[in-house]
Amino acid sequence: MYSKEVLDHFHHPRNVGEIASPAAVIEISNPACGDCLKLSVAAGDGRIVEAKFKVQGCIPAVACASWLTEAITGKALAKVAQLSTEQMETALGGLPAASHHASALAIAALRKALDHLRP
Repeated sequence: MYSKEVLDHFHHPRNVGEIASPAAVIEISNPACGDCLKLSVAAGDGRIVEAKFKVQGCIPAVACASWLTEAITGKALAKVAQLSTEQMETALGGLPAASHHASALAIAALRKALDHLRP
């Protein structure tokens, strides 16, 4: 049902936790399914320096949040702003149709974080 990439990020999530002095902390939820994501980011010199997450949700929600933190760390804000749900799902080997909400939640959190980081 889930790809090996999704299961790897679920069983071995990267960057779980919170940042001591974040530039932005976003908490977002999907009222339809109940998934909740807290994304913390630190930025400097126009880049995401560090990203961490906490999530309460399904397997794909954990996997998407974990993948997101890896994908944005060290990257320029302009590059990060281009990430899409499609890119995330492709990188994770696909998601079942009923799980597309997980990538949407992660990208929505990213967009809100970027809104806080831009001057």
